[in-house]
Amino acid sequence: MNTNRVAVYRREHFNAAHRLHNPSWDAATNERVFGKCNLPHYHGHNYELIVKLTGVPDPDTGYVMDLKRLSDLVHEEVIQRFDHKNLNLDTVEFRDLNPTAEHIAMVIYRLLRPHIPVDLDLEVTLYETDRNFVSYPA
Repeated sequence: MNTNRVAVYRREHFNAAHRLHNPSWDAATNERVFGKCNLPHYHGHNYELIVKLTGVPDPDTGYVMDLKRLSDLVHEEVIQRFDHKNLNLDTVEFRDLNPTAEHIAMVIYRLLRPHIPVDLDLEVTLYETDRNFVSYPA
């Protein structure tokens, strides 16, 4: 294991609405499982996204990855796609996938991974509220 590995982080923000709902369940089951998150007119969150890259700094630049480049990538692949959108209605990614924080983090990872150099580890942490957050991969 290389002991010169460094983690760098980029924090971004987006706002989105969603509804947690399983169409194969009846209304009572959806309400029992998802509570207020199942309200039929949706609800929103101010999501905080933290993208973590881990790797060895480049010998020429000293960067694990240029954080401006990472910010641009997150804006192109995530923010433009999800910010001020209804995740259930306005996005292809969640048309048939319940937009839980867990699923949102996994989708963001899959959107970013092809654009991150293979020698860098990627981790996505998504805060749905100040107290509720998820990380992928775990």
